[in-house]
Amino acid sequence: MIITFVILGITIALFIYGKPRADVVALMSLLALVLSGILTAGQALAGFSDSTVLLIAALFVVSEGLSRTGVTAWLGNFLLRMAANSAARLLVVMMIGAAGLSAFISNTGTVATLLPTISAAAWRVGSVPSKFLMPLAYATNTGGLLTLTGTPPNIVVSDALRNAGFAPFGFFEFALIGLPLLFVTILYITTVGRRLLPRRNADQRPLELSQAVGEVASTFGLDERLYTLRIRARSSLVGKTLQEAALGRDYSVTVLRVDHNLAKDSDETTGLPAAKRLRRLGYQVRDQLEQLQPAADTPLPGPTTRIFSQDRLLVKGRQENVERLALDYQLGMQAVTGDGEALSAELLSSEIGIAEVLLAVRSQYIGRTLAEARFAEKYHVQVLGIWRGDKKLVKTTEPLKFGDALLVRGRWADIDLLRNEARNFVIVGSPEALSRQVVELTPRSAFAVIALVAMVVMMVTNIVPTVIAAFITAVAMVLAGCLNMDQGYRSISWQTVVLIAATIPLSTALEITGGAELIAGILVNTVGAIGPIALLAGVFLLTTAFSQVISNTATAVLVAPIVLTAAATLGVSPYPLMMGVAVAASNAFLTPIGTTTNLMVYTPGGYRFTDYFKVGAPLTLIFFILTLLLVPLIWPF
Repeated sequence: MIITFVILGITIALFIYGKPRADVVALMSLLALVLSGILTAGQALAGFSDSTVLLIAALFVVSEGLSRTGVTAWLGNFLLRMAANSAARLLVVMMIGAAGLSAFISNTGTVATLLPTISAAAWRVGSVPSKFLMPLAYATNTGGLLTLTGTPPNIVVSDALRNAGFAPFGFFEFALIGLPLLFVTILYITTVGRRLLPRRNADQRPLELSQAVGEVASTFGLDERLYTLRIRARSSLVGKTLQEAALGRDYSVTVLRVDHNLAKDSDETTGLPAAKRLRRLGYQVRDQLEQLQPAADTPLPGPTTRIFSQDRLLVKGRQENVERLALDYQLGMQAVTGDGEALSAELLSSEIGIAEVLLAVRSQYIGRTLAEARFAEKYHVQVLGIWRGDKKLVKTTEPLKFGDALLVRGRWADIDLLRNEARNFVIVGSPEALSRQVVELTPRSAFAVIALVAMVVMMVTNIVPTVIAAFITAVAMVLAGCLNMDQGYRSISWQTVVLIAATIPLSTALEITGGAELIAGILVNTVGAIGPIALLAGVFLLTTAFSQVISNTATAVLVAPIVLTAAATLGVSPYPLMMGVAVAASNAFLTPIGTTTNLMVYTPGGYRFTDYFKVGAPLTLIFFILTLLLVPLIWPF
C-alpha cells in the first residue's frame, strides 16, 4: 500500500509539473506498478481493453464524422446567424449551442469545431475572443453533464457502478443535474462573469475561409480568370467528353468543375428530332447513375467527364479565350465576381479544397515541368497557378524551381496526402482547419446525423452495450463515406486514450492493496461522521482539487473506487456520491490545465493563469452549493 501511495504521489506531482507529458507519466506509473510487483502484467494492461477506453476512442471517430460532413460547421454558422451581430446574444447562443453539441460529441471536438468560428464572430460583433473563449470552454465542460457520452468522467462513474454490481446511470440521467448547472453557468457568465473576463487582443484577427480563399485567389490572379459557362441544348459540345472537346488544347481554357443539371430545360429541347432527344435522354440516365457513385471516386472533372445540356462549367482562362470559346460553341458566359465568399462557393466544397504548396529544396520535381512530372495525374489535383519570387508565371510549361508556390485544387484527402511528401513539398497554412469551415450539407451529412440519433437510441434503450453502439455508429460513418479510416484514426486523441488506459491500473492498485479503503475510511471517519451530505461535500472538494491539476478523466478513474468503498462503509447509496464525482470532475474551472478544453482556449484568448481562478472560483462555489442542494433530492442517500 505504501509503495502504491508513493507511486500515486509521484504521478500526481508529475501531472502538476507538466513534464513529461501526461500520457508518458501514466505509462511510467503503470510500469512502476508492474516492476514493483503490485500488479501483474495482465492487470496492468487490462485498461487498454477496458470498455470505457474503447468507447471514448469510438466517440472521437463519431465526432470527426459529424465534422467532416459539415454538420458541426453548419451548426457554428447557425449560431452566428442567431446572434445577429449582438455580443450579448452571441454569448448566450454560443454557450447553449456549445453545451448542446458537447452533449453528443467530445468536449475537445466541440471546442475545436467552434473555436475559429467564435473567434471570428467575436471580432465581427466588435469584441475580442478573450470575452468568449473561456465561456466556450466552461459551457462545453458543463454541457458534457447532459448525457452519458458527453464527457469521459460520466462514462467512468457509470461503468464503475456497473462493475460494482449496481445499475449504471441512464443516458439522459445526467441531465437532471446538468441542465440546472448549465442554466446557472449561462446566467453567471452573462451577468457577473462577463465583467470578470479580461479584454485582450491575444492574436491577430483569425483568417476565415472566405478571406483565405480571397487572398490566395488574388495572389494567383484567379479572381480575374474564373468564368462560368452554361451549356445550351443546341451547343455542339453536348454529348462530348472533355477529352473530345479539347478546350485546353484549342482555347487554353481549363475546366475546374462540371455541375450537371438533371432537370433539363424542356424549352431548349423542344423541336429536336426524336432520335436526338432519345440519345440525350440516355446521356441523362447514364449521368444520373454516375451521380450515385461515391463522390470520392470522381471528385474532379477528367478526360472522360461528359458534357450535357444545361451543364454549368467553371473554367479558368484569359477573358479573350473564354469569350472565343463561348462564341464558337454558343455558350452562356459569366465572369465569377465578388469577394472571397463567392470564390469559396465556386472553388470549394465538402469534398474539394485548395492549398498553396511550396517546392522543398530537395524536391524531385525541381527542373521538371508539370507535364513531365505528371503532377496532376499522380496526386489527383488541379494546378491553378504557379507563383515564383514576386510574380505569377504566365506559362505553366516552365521547369519548376526551388521555392515555387503551386496553387492546387483537389480532394481535401488528396491535399492532405501531399503533406506526407515532406521531401518534395511544404504545405502553407492548415488546409485541414480550413476544410472544417466549409459549410455544405450533403446526403452524407444527413446520414451522419441519423447515425448519431441511432446511436443515442441504442444507448438509451440498451439494445446493445454502449460501447458496441458507438462502434456500430463509427463503422457506419466510415462505410457511408462520412470519413475514411485514415481520418478516423487521426481523429482519435491517442494521448487521451493512453492516459486513461494507463491510469486505470493505479485505480486497480488502490483497490487490491487496500489504499482505496484507507482513503475511504478517512473520509467516512471525518466528514462522513457528520452525515452523508458532509461526505458528499468532501467527495466534491476532493474530486475538484484533483481535477484542477490532472485530467478530469484520470481524476474520475482514481476517485470512483474510493467513493464506492466509502458509500459501502457508511451504508448509503453510491448514486449521489458518484454523481458528485461526475459533476466535480467537470468542474475544472480554476486552472487552464484542468481540462483539454481550458488549455485549447488559453493561447487564442490571450489568457493568464490567474484569469481562470478569477472567473472560475465563483462558478465553482455555485456548482458546490447546487450539488449539495440538488443531488440528494434527485438521488437520495
